[in-house]
Amino acid sequence: MSAQTGHDGEVRAPEALRRELKARGLWHQCTDEEGLIEHLRSPRSLYNGFDPTADSLTIGNLVPIMLLRHFQRAGHTPVVLLGGATGRIGDPSGKDSERSLLSEETIEENIAAQRRIFEGLLDFDEGRANHARLVNNHDWFKSMDVYTFLRDVGKHFSVNEMLRRDAVRNRIEREEQGISYTEFSYMLLQGYDFLHLFREQGITLQTAGADQWGNIVSGADLVRRVHEKQVFGSTTPLVTKADGGKFGKSESGAVWLSAERTSAYAYYQFWLNASDDDVERFLKIFTEVPVEDIVALAATHRAEPHRRQGQRRLAREATSILHGEDGLAGAEQATAALFSGDVKGLDERLLGEAFAEAPSSAHARDRLGAEGGVALAELLPETTLCSSKSEARKHLSAGAISVNGEKVEADRTLTSADLLAGSV
Repeated sequence: MSAQTGHDGEVRAPEALRRELKARGLWHQCTDEEGLIEHLRSPRSLYNGFDPTADSLTIGNLVPIMLLRHFQRAGHTPVVLLGGATGRIGDPSGKDSERSLLSEETIEENIAAQRRIFEGLLDFDEGRANHARLVNNHDWFKSMDVYTFLRDVGKHFSVNEMLRRDAVRNRIEREEQGISYTEFSYMLLQGYDFLHLFREQGITLQTAGADQWGNIVSGADLVRRVHEKQVFGSTTPLVTKADGGKFGKSESGAVWLSAERTSAYAYYQFWLNASDDDVERFLKIFTEVPVEDIVALAATHRAEPHRRQGQRRLAREATSILHGEDGLAGAEQATAALFSGDVKGLDERLLGEAFAEAPSSAHARDRLGAEGGVALAELLPETTLCSSKSEARKHLSAGAISVNGEKVEADRTLTSADLLAGSV
């Protein structure tokens, strides 16, 4: 196998990896950039932490996951830290107020749900030399007593330095909110994670989003103080939209990485609706299309923006990575059906996904079983389409009403034969 794949113990030249990550906008800060590049000449293990505060992850979490994918392709071993312990505390970074504490049962359910997402995005095949691993920091914190924590961890942290961290200082300056000792201690827990993983698994690099820089530095400093060894930290930038809008938010809320929360169709549509100003940057961050191909595609897109070639490639590639080829095929089928109006070929799942946000109304099925069905002129005023029977007759006479993609005559009735998937 080639060194690029990381199957044979070789690694990609770290200078090439750095160039690609910078070109893709996935390189932000580093504790010692040149030292890290030299360090990466041999296969290394790196980790990124994710707290199980929900039963899914959002599209913002995909940025560090994509970074882990690039490191794995370059021959290094990605380790996903699931914060079974830190998730019980709550990270104050980027938060204006105290998090609500979750029950242990909820946290365990969230961990199980998030695990499935990571298993779909990273290669955990144990036949691969640098297969991904999952760890849970609850495993090493559950048996640690408070005396050990204060003596072996707390003594290495300066309160003066902790107070200067943005996450803490911003909360203290909000007199109406403040910060509890619980959340104030979060950076000690995250710092100890790095120390534990360095000791037990030889992990020497922590990655995270830019909002975690202070916590990363605390962990690297703790390893240096305790073991007099250098470890490294690197962050990805926080992604924003070109127009200043909040990234990862759709009209209906957050864009999630699980199909139960955001369907493959809705995920595809999110990328398909990216602005022209964002499409090149999103292709670099959220897909693995070679950078030179993205640059060429962006030039073509700028010349003919109406063809939306950039958005189409972005939607296909990003959906395929997260939902696989089957999810992509379904999303494209639903998209084509809606564009043409021919929705009769969609199965029940795709119908539900495609029309999840569409205006709708519910009616008793037995009305369709009556002799001759129900006249559209009678039914339309009960939907959101017409306000009265006279308006319904006007639209029907003008040929303005379609049923399942086909225009209907003024005297059209609906019967059970018109139902799609038995209910729509």
